Amino acid sequence: MSDEQNEIDDVWGEAMAEQEAKEPATDAEGGAKRVELNDFSDDKPLSGEERRKLDAILDIPVTISMEVGRTQISIRNLLQLNQGSVVELDRLAGEPLDVMVNGTLIAHGEVVVVNDKFGIRLTDVISQTERIKKLK
Repeated sequence: MSDEQNEIDDVWGEAMAEQEAKEPATDAEGGAKRVELNDFSDDKPLSGEERRKLDAILDIPVTISMEVGRTQISIRNLLQLNQGSVVELDRLAGEPLDVMVNGTLIAHGEVVVVNDKFGIRLTDVISQTERIKKLK
């Protein structure tokens, strides 16, 4: 890892430690808390083949994005936009952002800034059951 990346990681680590003082989100070693996925288990251990399949999908990359808001405008108005134009969105200031993974809502959060970079603190995560229902 480069020195610059290590420095960025250190800054994020400090910010997360500061946040932990407010509301713990990590374990004692500073790593992410482990969350048991009880909804997916039926109380029997995974076989070697099942574990291999699960490991394969855990490495699939996904796109995560944050949505501030939406609006609909006509093409005529779209073509009239220029630098300095303001587009009104369907959200009020201070409302949580939508956190999307591959276009599917998974959480709501608020913007945080660490070392001049944006991040998002999750404030409400959609339940696993609801996320699975949206996939169908």
